[in-house]
Amino acid sequence: MTFNVKDINSKPEMTGKALLAVSAAVLWGISAPVFADSRQDNDSDSVDLTDSRISGDFDYGVCRGTDPKCYHDWVGAGRQNKVLVYTRTAGPRHANLGPALPAGLNPPLDPARHIVQTNLIRLLNAEGIAVDWTEDVTRVSNLNSYKAVIFASTSRDALWNHSVGGQVGQNLTGNYQQDAARTALRQYMRAGGGFVAIHNAFGTEYNWQYYEGLLGNANYYDHGAFQPGVVQIINDRDVSTAGLPARWDFSDEWYNLVPFPTKVRFLALVDENSLATKHSVHPGFPKFHPVAWCQYYDGGRAWVTTLGHINTAFTASSALPGAAEFQKMIVGGIKSAMGLEPFCQPGSHDRDNDHDHDHDRDRR
Repeated sequence: MTFNVKDINSKPEMTGKALLAVSAAVLWGISAPVFADSRQDNDSDSVDLTDSRISGDFDYGVCRGTDPKCYHDWVGAGRQNKVLVYTRTAGPRHANLGPALPAGLNPPLDPARHIVQTNLIRLLNAEGIAVDWTEDVTRVSNLNSYKAVIFASTSRDALWNHSVGGQVGQNLTGNYQQDAARTALRQYMRAGGGFVAIHNAFGTEYNWQYYEGLLGNANYYDHGAFQPGVVQIINDRDVSTAGLPARWDFSDEWYNLVPFPTKVRFLALVDENSLATKHSVHPGFPKFHPVAWCQYYDGGRAWVTTLGHINTAFTASSALPGAAEFQKMIVGGIKSAMGLEPFCQPGSHDRDNDHDHDHDRDRR
């Protein structure tokens, strides 16, 4: 069908709503009614929740994606070969984090209880990388000495300083603003920092859009049962996945995400056919359920994974199937976010965001 602008203009009785509908038809072509028909069907099995037109693809006001042009090397050699592990929880706390840590930098750890912190230190020290750790939000200040900041199963508003008086959002004087850590993280990323999110870092800062973008336009929605599944590597050339088996057994909660990540380089997914319980309230992603991806974001690098629920995923000589592969993957991801290894490399069968690419073709 074609539309003649002169025909439109020659009909003075055409209302503004009608003109808008015609304009939409011109812009969207035949894909608009096809998409509309698909949304009329409320059967969740027929709806592709990886479609950004359904789950959302938001503009976070930053340069983001897989193009290195989004990266800012402003600090460069000024960063130490060191990372900060941040595990503060302002809501639910995963058992593998152990008891909440006291204030300050590098407080004492109990290796039998602080499993994530102790084993991240072990894994990174073996690579010659120094590690600081904290749950003190006031220590998230000037981060530019670190090559990466690792959020490991943080939760809720973990960057909000609840000890500062006043109402939420009140403008306070001095250097103790309630949201100072948010500002510090944003400025760190803009100067070329590295960010790593592990597991419940996806259950953090739900209502801060900048952080949602940092996760790749993604947020935790829910999960099914903790259960065995099969991780499938879909990019075998990134440093975090190179050398891993194409498929390997693992056990986790297999997070469902809303919105679904966009403009990222997908690295690994879970084969939902390997799961006994495929979903909870959210119907899951039966065709493409990612568990690790990477992107450049607002000048920095971000490598993220939804995996890492259980203690034995992190421990040395673990009997958990896939623990060694998981640990190798996160170490590679951390090193690439630090800039020690090439970051977010395309795979031999790369699909940077093929879902969106397909939808773009639909629109043409």
